[in-house]
Amino acid sequence: MTLQDPDYFVKGVLAKNRRILSRTITLVESRLTSHQALAQQIINELLPHTGNAVRLGITGVPGVGKSTFIESFGMRLVEKGHRLAVLAVDPSSRRSGGSVMADKTRMEKLSTHPLAFIRPSPSGGTLGGVARKTRETMLICEAAGFDVVLVETVGVGQSETAVASMVDFFLVLMLAGAGDEIQGIKKGVLEIADALAINKADEDNIERARLAQKEYESAIGLLAPDFPSWRPPVLTCSALEQIGLDAIWEVVLDHRNKLMATGELDAKRRRQSLDWMWSLVEERMKDRLYNNAKIKAILPVLIRKVERGELSPTTAASKILACLDAQ
Repeated sequence: MTLQDPDYFVKGVLAKNRRILSRTITLVESRLTSHQALAQQIINELLPHTGNAVRLGITGVPGVGKSTFIESFGMRLVEKGHRLAVLAVDPSSRRSGGSVMADKTRMEKLSTHPLAFIRPSPSGGTLGGVARKTRETMLICEAAGFDVVLVETVGVGQSETAVASMVDFFLVLMLAGAGDEIQGIKKGVLEIADALAINKADEDNIERARLAQKEYESAIGLLAPDFPSWRPPVLTCSALEQIGLDAIWEVVLDHRNKLMATGELDAKRRRQSLDWMWSLVEERMKDRLYNNAKIKAILPVLIRKVERGELSPTTAASKILACLDAQ
């Protein structure tokens, strides 16, 4: 077998070979056309071996202690015998490749545990590109036998929505006593959360955490649930003191069981796959558009005319699309 043979990667991943697993992910992250074609073939062959993992997304407000939480929570999972993969979505970092790369030095126990695998997101790139690589990496990890895949949002803005669109359960970590809790969180994040967990609920912060818990419960109660069978709960925990972590995992499993029983989990994953397909179509159409020689030639002129009010945006768009139609 050679590095151009898809069987080398497929058999290696299915055999849980970590070196080949890492090589396969690196291949998926490559921008070379030849690598992308090989990666697609590998993904298609691995696809029947995916879908059995718990897909868990985690985000948190600044200073919430997300790294400590992932370390503590992850260690609880591997101690229970779960095989855990930790991935990141971070389009904002062009140098470190995502906080997980730096966090590996802080996640000392988890990063060296034989049942855990930590992988940062590709450095640089657009949110769509990074999210696509993370989706494919998630499938590869599932095929390699990881039964829990934890996807962390590292960047800001739309990265939370991107992660929520690829996982089964989206957990938002919050802080108590950090000002106006309700106004301090983006409404959009509340809408996509499957549960909130108020971290650092220990020592003299316990009472503030309980008050914040009531405020968040009231805020979530005003939102329409995504699924009739699930109302997002608000929990408290302390990653540092190892308090409340088992309760959070029980909530994740309860959510999974309820959605599986009603068929909502399967429907959610099918919808995610279709959304992913269309996002890839849009991404590649944009690539074709911006790399088209005719469009490159006329685009500066069209932009100037639209900016000056000499040409309507509708007419300019029609001229751009006509270049694609002429191919």
